[in-house]
Amino acid sequence: MTLRMKLTAITLDCADPQALAAFYARATGYAMHPRSDREFAGVTREDGLFLGFQRVDGYRAPRWPDGSPPQQSHLDFTVDDLDEAEAVLVRLGAGRPEHQPGGDRWRVLTDPAGHPFCLTLH
Repeated sequence: MTLRMKLTAITLDCADPQALAAFYARATGYAMHPRSDREFAGVTREDGLFLGFQRVDGYRAPRWPDGSPPQQSHLDFTVDDLDEAEAVLVRLGAGRPEHQPGGDRWRVLTDPAGHPFCLTLH
């Protein structure tokens, strides 16, 4: 028997779930989950994939690329234009680490809670 699983949610730790959900809603166009609150918030893609954010006391943002504390996970998003996408996301509150190993192929940004995420060409 082959086990079939469907990914339905990804959840990231953070200090302010509602603020982080709002950032990703603006960045992706996904809908804010209607039951988002101070402890847990999220956004939902049209096909049902849920990106959640849970509040953690004493949250420490990952430091990329040195790994102290480690990133533990990151998200990748495809875009049509790296420069344009980066500019929009920085205006929305993303950070741009100095270390950029992807050259013209991909970019590393950080969300407002410090989680690294990558932009790759579509």
